[in-house]
Order: sequence, then C-alpha cells, then structure tokens
Amino acid sequence: MKAHAKLNLALVVGPLRADGKHEVATVLQALALHDDVDVEPAAELAVEGFAEDTLVRAALEALAAAAGVDPRWRARIEKRIPVAAGLGGGSSDAAASLRLANALVSEPLDDVTLHGLATGVGADVPFFLRDGPQLGTGDGTELEPLELPTDYTVLLVLPEDETKQSTAAVYERFDERGGAAGFAERRTRLLDALSRIEHARDLAHLPPNDLAASPLAADLLARGAFRADVTGAGPAVYALFEDEIAAAAARGALAPGSRSWLTRPR
Repeated sequence: MKAHAKLNLALVVGPLRADGKHEVATVLQALALHDDVDVEPAAELAVEGFAEDTLVRAALEALAAAAGVDPRWRARIEKRIPVAAGLGGGSSDAAASLRLANALVSEPLDDVTLHGLATGVGADVPFFLRDGPQLGTGDGTELEPLELPTDYTVLLVLPEDETKQSTAAVYERFDERGGAAGFAERRTRLLDALSRIEHARDLAHLPPNDLAASPLAADLLARGAFRADVTGAGPAVYALFEDEIAAAAARGALAPGSRSWLTRPR
C-alpha cells in the first residue's frame, strides 16, 4: 500500500487541554509523495526497512490486542517521505499497516474501531485512514471532509542543516510565548477562509502556521508561489504553484544542499 505524505495547509493552535494535548484547527491535505508499506503473516512481529520506526509497531500491537490475535506480521517499509519533517510519514506508515493487517485477520475491525486505534497511536494517524482533505479539530483527530481544489504543484523543501526539534519542544515554545491567545478568533478566520475557497489561489487566504515559520517561505513567494509556509511542527517548508514550470524553476534556485521534492495533492 502507498502511504502518502500530508501537508498542514493551515495549523491554528489553541490552549492546552485537560488531556495534555492542545486544541487545534488544521487543514490536512494528502500528497502524491509516498512510502511503500507491505504487511504479511509471519511467525512473530517484525518491522523492516526503517530502523527508527515506533509507530508501525505500536499500530500493529494495538490492532492485535483489539482483534484478539497474536501480532504475527512482518511489515516492510520503503521510505521516500523525509523523516521528522512535519510531513506525517511515520503516521501514514502506521495507518497503512493498520489497514493491511486488519485485512489479514479473520474478523476485521470496523472503521470506527480502527479510527479509535489510530487515535491512540498518534494524532495524525486517523487522517491517513480517510480519503480526501480533512478539517481536523479537537486534538486534531476529529475529522470533517473538505472540498478543496487540487490543481496545483507542490514544492517541498528541507533547508540545508535544518533539523527538527521534537514536537513537544515546539509546543513548549508555543506555550512559553503565549501563542494560544486569540485562538477563537484565528479559528473563526480559518473557517471563514475555508468557506470562500473556490480556486487554488484562494488557499493563500488560509492563516499561517501558528507553530513554526521560516524565512524560506517569503523567498518562495517571491519566486512565484501563491502560498508558502511550514507544515506541521516543521522543519519542511511547502510552496504551492499554479504552474509546474515555475515550481521547477524555484526548485532550481534553492541554496545548494537543500533537499527538495516536486509533488502534487491527491
């Protein structure tokens, strides 16, 4: 199964909840860029191809417990999505593993149960069990389908020497600077902008990422992107272009050492 990357086309973050998570409102869009995940029966649980994995193993263990079976599967991951970049690769791999392993049990779990398992594995995992763009609210796992234009090209950039801080550290800095102030107003602006989207360029009216920013976004806007921002907790920066040629030209002008990908929404 293809395990697709995602963008947070908008990420509005609010106060800390009683469960220790933050209230959010986020627009999630899957991308054509993907990992490949295979799951097959095995004598014992094994995850191959990505030594740093924790989410696929956790997802398969949770599925086995819920289905009342032993976790006797071998999962193989072929990575293409950059790791720890804010693109949800690990969460997508976990969701693909849930779907594949669920198809192998004698009594597959229903979609509601799978969603609950995914929520326990990670906040982004439920999104990857859905098709199409979604509005994530609550802690990000309460999903509503969206109708959004997809006629644009996406340039993804990991700036040279940029490393991802832990998501917990990013949220801690957000709390320290009082970032949650005005959440209700920002959430309202997000919902209003969503209600007015008809064309790809209308995505430019979505509010910026509350958690992270990058000076590279301004550079990409100057090179013809109609929207550019950080996705998730970063550090990957995305830029949306109406024209694939312009996206390729912007990619060619990036600083040496930056890693980049051209892809499309799906």
